[in-house]
Amino acid sequence: MTTSNQELNSLNAERVLVLDFGSQYAQLIARRIREQHVYGEIVRHNITAQRVRELAPKGIILSGGPSSVYETGAPQCDPAIFDLGIPVLGICYGMQLMCQALGGRVESHAVREYGRAHCSINDDNDADTLFAGVPRQTEVWMSHGDQVDTVSGDFVPLAHTDSCPHAAVKHRSRPLFGLQFHPEVTHTPDGKTMLANFLTNVCRCTGTWRLGDFAERTIEQVRERVGSHRVICGLSGGVDSAVVAALLYRAIGPQLSCILVDNGLLRKDEEKAVVHEFTSHFHTDLHVVKAEGRFLSALAGVTDPQEKRRIIGHAFIECFTAEARKIQDAKFLAQGTLYPDVIESGAAPDGPADTIKLHHNVGGLPAELGFELIEPLRELFKDEVRQLGLQLGLPEEIVWRHPFPGPGLAVRCLGEITVERLDTLREADAIVVAEIKAANLYRGTSQAFAVLLPVRSVGVMGDARTYDSALAVRCVTTDDFMTADWTHLPHDLLARISTRIINEVKGVNRVVYDISSKPPATIEWE
Repeated sequence: MTTSNQELNSLNAERVLVLDFGSQYAQLIARRIREQHVYGEIVRHNITAQRVRELAPKGIILSGGPSSVYETGAPQCDPAIFDLGIPVLGICYGMQLMCQALGGRVESHAVREYGRAHCSINDDNDADTLFAGVPRQTEVWMSHGDQVDTVSGDFVPLAHTDSCPHAAVKHRSRPLFGLQFHPEVTHTPDGKTMLANFLTNVCRCTGTWRLGDFAERTIEQVRERVGSHRVICGLSGGVDSAVVAALLYRAIGPQLSCILVDNGLLRKDEEKAVVHEFTSHFHTDLHVVKAEGRFLSALAGVTDPQEKRRIIGHAFIECFTAEARKIQDAKFLAQGTLYPDVIESGAAPDGPADTIKLHHNVGGLPAELGFELIEPLRELFKDEVRQLGLQLGLPEEIVWRHPFPGPGLAVRCLGEITVERLDTLREADAIVVAEIKAANLYRGTSQAFAVLLPVRSVGVMGDARTYDSALAVRCVTTDDFMTADWTHLPHDLLARISTRIINEVKGVNRVVYDISSKPPATIEWE
């Protein structure tokens, strides 16, 4: 469910369109726009200039993308967009596309830039429009092999790196800007300032969009769409499904039925916690389906992570549908699909984005559900979902719970799924979370969990040789879950976690700590 154009216009909401050329950061760009209280909306790269004119955005941002602009079949935009008089900011691929369309030349460069780069802002008055408040020497995040080799005389270079003379450009007479680097990622420290400058100095946005407005509009949309029918919400114990349930409860009250499918892949004591929360905080019609045997039987011998997700997604819908048949007037299925789920799944029809992984919310559904799908959080990021949960009255212990993947422990139990391996993982994971909470660092981290590896190693316990499993601890800090850095936990805390796991969890003799960031790694291992 998305906010309609008519509703946005009726509220005089400021809107900036993000044309998606396949960047994994397209949703992150939209998130950065919303941080400035402007509604960032993702649209397809080939939207027509006429349609853009109808939407009347305050600005347009062209995202990055994995293609080369000079390749046959590379995604293009309607060149008439540059003639609308609407401010445009091209990022990476988007900059290259704009410069090429307006007379420049883009080529593969001998020196590729991936990662942090030192950028110098040129001594030019035009630079202050985009770089006001930005140090003249700043760090940026590059991710490109192609670059603008030459620009037409209509463009002015605004910044450069040692190997990229056109790190930023501006059109002499039109409100068109380009950045070769990515201002939307946290690895560009002054990127938020640059984007804010574009929105305020160029697009003249004043910041009128609020999450509360989104919530009220969504509640009204749900009521209108559902009518007198019943909505079923699948609970997982995670934040997303809890907020969906709270939103639906606010909208339709007793017309909501919740189903928890115990697939045997939940965290320790997860089922008990969910039942308690949704009988004490919400008086919902809650159904618990015991389906551990069915899921584990289907997963037997499967090690491919994408296949795991497909199997779990289909099995979930089958169990859910069977239980839903017992509920009268059930017409709608609600899911906690978020923006990052959609972009990482490459879910846009015929979209240019590469699929990073399948999310069971968006990738495992059969063609015919028998229900109409409601995804009220599809346009939101995780931090926005938490804010919404608090606005809806959810207790903080639910709202601030760390994310848990839809496929559950199956994607944290690498390799074959067995009852024994899941039990080992559950116990280790509980220790990780308990120790981080005891150190008062749970709220200071964004996600913390254990990963059981399909690796055995030699150890010594009680003067005897062991050959047991290795386990990884993953802890990250992030604002948006599109980029993340590993959390620098105190060494004594890591030591306690390792000691407890090895001493208390049978079958584990080695604990390692994952210190990779996203990108290039993802937060989950599968």
